[in-house]
Amino acid sequence: MLFDYDWWFGDGLARQVAEARRRCAAARLGKSGTKSNPAKDAVEKHAAELDMRIIVYLKDSAIYEVKELANLGRTDSLTFECQPADDAYRVGSFVVTVPFEEIARVEVFAVHPKEKPEDSPLIKGFGTAAGRPHRGDERPDEHPPRG
Repeated sequence: MLFDYDWWFGDGLARQVAEARRRCAAARLGKSGTKSNPAKDAVEKHAAELDMRIIVYLKDSAIYEVKELANLGRTDSLTFECQPADDAYRVGSFVVTVPFEEIARVEVFAVHPKEKPEDSPLIKGFGTAAGRPHRGDERPDEHPPRG
């Protein structure tokens, strides 16, 4: 599958977001969202309150969380503001451009704000371990620690 311009800015992403919303609300409130059931309104209300996380996986194993898409017109790449996991990087703005052909997978995670996990998963390239920033390409250090 090619995640091209039409998928991102047409109905592809919108359908995936809607499906994640529907499934999350149904999982939380049960299968009560049928047309003949008055609880349908509760399911729709819950679905509308959900926060969405869009995770992009590239063929080179890089992972990004989309904060906001940037529609720069029809091109052969996707440009978006990335949501860094490390608080130190949240003071600025990461704008990433990725060729559509490099996108391997897109995941949409729906969660209610009251049910969010305390710790959000670190996105490779923006996380830290023991206070030391990782490089996005996960190459070994050029000068490993001695000792």
